[in-house]
Amino acid sequence: MQRGFTYLAILFILAMLGAGLALTGEVWSTAAQRDKEAELLYIGGEYRKAIGRYYLNRGQRRYPRSLDDLLKDPREAGTVRHLRKRYADPITGTTEWGIVKAPDGGVMGIYSPSEQMPLKTANFRVEDKSFEGGGKYADWKFLFTPPQQAGTAKPVPKPSAASPPSTPVPKP
Repeated sequence: MQRGFTYLAILFILAMLGAGLALTGEVWSTAAQRDKEAELLYIGGEYRKAIGRYYLNRGQRRYPRSLDDLLKDPREAGTVRHLRKRYADPITGTTEWGIVKAPDGGVMGIYSPSEQMPLKTANFRVEDKSFEGGGKYADWKFLFTPPQQAGTAKPVPKPSAASPPSTPVPKP
């Protein structure tokens, strides 16, 4: 009788330990995904700012032809860097980004090609408000749109409809 009771007690303890470990794994996984999301928002913002600096550099008003142009501006004689390095996509773990083409064929923005569903769906910063309600990370498009100048009738460029809005960029 004593052996049966001890056996049941050990089984009960093992079941409780298993449930606790499963819960800990779930919490850890959620925390890791939230960290990746925060990193994606930071890196995407860095790419957006770099595209903006390239576009506004010396009033040339032209988008970069590739992400590599952000590392070394080919329009300048010296080395002008708008981005210090090519960042990896924290969601996919690769340096491949989806590219949003500008009307002039340049790079207007980037996005993660991941089809995974994000945890964050609200309370974004002002520049990221368009991400609210997005069903996947690929919906989070980090675009640079130039500010309107007073007295000009030139519309803000929109992503090109003639070509597919995005193409993956392979690692150089």
